[in-house]
Amino acid sequence: MELDPLLLSRFQFAFVVSFHAIFPVFTIGLASFIAFLQALSFKTSNPQWEQLSIFWTQVFAVVFAMGVVSGIVMAFQFGTNWSNFSYAAANFIGPTLSYEVVTAFFLEAGFLGVLLFGRSRVPPGVHLFAACMVAVGTLISAFWILATNSWLHTPAGTELRDGVFFVTSWREAIFNPSFPYRFTHMAIASFLTGAFVVAGVSAWYLLKDRNVEANRKALSMCLWMILFLAPTQAVVGDLHGLNTFKHQPMKVAAMEGNWDTDVGVPLLLFALPDRELQANRFEIGIPRLGSMLLTHTWDGEVPGLREIDVEDQPPVWIVFFAFRIMVAMGLLMIGFALTGLWLRRGGRYWRTPWFLHGLRFMSITPFIAVLAGWVVTEVGRAPWLVYEILRHEDGVTPSLTGGMALFTLIGYVLVYLAIFSAGLYYLFGVLQNGIHVQDERLSDHADQAERPKRPLSATHVRFEHEET
Repeated sequence: MELDPLLLSRFQFAFVVSFHAIFPVFTIGLASFIAFLQALSFKTSNPQWEQLSIFWTQVFAVVFAMGVVSGIVMAFQFGTNWSNFSYAAANFIGPTLSYEVVTAFFLEAGFLGVLLFGRSRVPPGVHLFAACMVAVGTLISAFWILATNSWLHTPAGTELRDGVFFVTSWREAIFNPSFPYRFTHMAIASFLTGAFVVAGVSAWYLLKDRNVEANRKALSMCLWMILFLAPTQAVVGDLHGLNTFKHQPMKVAAMEGNWDTDVGVPLLLFALPDRELQANRFEIGIPRLGSMLLTHTWDGEVPGLREIDVEDQPPVWIVFFAFRIMVAMGLLMIGFALTGLWLRRGGRYWRTPWFLHGLRFMSITPFIAVLAGWVVTEVGRAPWLVYEILRHEDGVTPSLTGGMALFTLIGYVLVYLAIFSAGLYYLFGVLQNGIHVQDERLSDHADQAERPKRPLSATHVRFEHEET
């Protein structure tokens, strides 16, 4: 069997990007949470805020390191597997990715050192500033990455001459039609991811009765954030969908499993799309609701996939089911947000075991939603690298063989599994130690510093033993 270098290159890039994406989407939200904790500690001098900040900064450092290691090699694939695409799009993608390194990565890495090691070495205000700069750096990084990726979906501000894209307007290219919606959607997803992970870990500590007061405060903050952000994400997602419907109607047709252009189309809750049959083998839907959501009128016209050739259609079943997974995770988030609000009465939100166990499970749902949404976005663009301008087969490296692509794919999988295993080992170590153990150590160190340097009497020893 002959190996297809194009298919293997697509698998490889999808694997590397998906593996890498779960780390930034968490660190973006967590960095802002840490900055907020630092601000509370600076303003109130409450030691619990500082304890939470110390703990979650340790978690941030491990996850940030995993993200850096997994992301460095990602850009190499542009040259190894996608050289034609790199040559064609270098005038735009080269500068934007460089701007991301210069304006964001250096900012994060520089101030992360102060955040990690400067707590007792710099004034509190400087330490707070470092935390804010790390948070700002993560958002700037997301800005450039999303601007670059959005240009692939809605190319603007460039023109193609002799197979090469030339920038005619940097403003239009960076702020392309889909960028504002995609950046907002991803930023909220990142904050939700950070909030649910912190809520899940706090719930776990509360179930184990560890450092109850601090974790109760952290859980309360996260539940308020989730209550606001989860419904907001649904609204932003709707706006993003309308923007996609305008600029990439065939992607939306694949998301909805809609094959024929029609008015008053149903919203399919479940279906079995068949690309060969060019129809759904089985479907359950709500009549006319699809048109209402996409056009905001009950009799709005929705284009179908049959309007384009089969070879130009995206893999429908992947996009169709990934979209429903993403929506299901979003509905779960809204459900837990409302449940948390209901349990606020009487302070039951941190004393209800089934809710706390549920939050532990919910800590993984944002990652599932982000990966599912990424699949919808990228697979739904197929077969285009640059939408309706450059196809996948035209962007792959001409000299790349299937064997070479398979070798590097296996190498990436093995190396990334090693990175992930090592990262999880250290991360679980941090989580296992938790805030409670850390506080005891800090207390012991403080006691030793204040304890008089002289032999203790028997009475003194007995008193300390009884007090302990």
